[in-house]
Amino acid sequence: MEEKRNLDLFGVSSLMVISLLLGLNHVVIKLVNVGLQPVFAAGLRSIGAALCVYLWMLWRQQKLDFRKGTVFWGFVIGLVFSLEFLGLFVALDLTSVTRTSVIFYSMPVWMALAAHFLLPGEGLTPVKLTGLIMAFGAVVWAIADRDAGVVGKANIWGDLAALVGAFGWMGVALLARITPLNRISPEMQMFWQLLVSGPVLLVLALFFGPFIRDVTGWHWLGLGYQTVFVAAGAFLAWFLLLGHYKASAIASFAFVTPIISVGMGWLVLDEPMSWSIALKLALVAGGIVLINRSPRPRRQPVA
Repeated sequence: MEEKRNLDLFGVSSLMVISLLLGLNHVVIKLVNVGLQPVFAAGLRSIGAALCVYLWMLWRQQKLDFRKGTVFWGFVIGLVFSLEFLGLFVALDLTSVTRTSVIFYSMPVWMALAAHFLLPGEGLTPVKLTGLIMAFGAVVWAIADRDAGVVGKANIWGDLAALVGAFGWMGVALLARITPLNRISPEMQMFWQLLVSGPVLLVLALFFGPFIRDVTGWHWLGLGYQTVFVAAGAFLAWFLLLGHYKASAIASFAFVTPIISVGMGWLVLDEPMSWSIALKLALVAGGIVLINRSPRPRRQPVA
């Protein structure tokens, strides 16, 4: 087996591009929501991305893997994935990119807490616990702060939807590790998520109003960006990098995306920026860094 290595220039550059694509994604979703109902758009995105992943697997001569014991869990992870993006798309329809990013990207906090109880060897150390408290405090602060002039358009339902999205993201990560799905390739795991979530989200869209709002060609282009460059491209690239570099090194880039997302919200959508927002974001980012920090190896005594 090839030994996974520390990040080099190619790895850092690739992760920065992925972070940029993901950071811009929240702004694009919010803009597309003007023309398309958010849950309907999320369903279309999943169907299109499932096709992209399938074509990628064909190109790499990978067969669809429906081995025994994984089909049930494939449907389960697809349903949880549906919940994640139902929350995210609805949140961005109701509240600002800034608020959504601070809350949604708190996912590593909930993941660290769940891993403490469910994943052997991943208990909370004092450093991780400090990071968890920092990021958790920022999320509570963001939800409690209702001053729209300071933190952007405030909507409690949007905040809660973003939190549901973060929990769904955590659920997907856990299911991929603790169920028989850990025996199939990352591409197949993603294919399950997209294949199931597409129809589920389209059915749920029936309860969220008309599918078409005030759509133009730009909205379809934005949906195409989400489908090809984010839901298929960025996620696949992330998985490929995980195959070559140490997971701890890649996880350390988790704090970059929300920073880019908030910056894009300010730059593109003219959302308010303040010291309050910067401090909340710093607490979330700092907490994520501490949660993903690898413990230093103990020095062996010299004989």
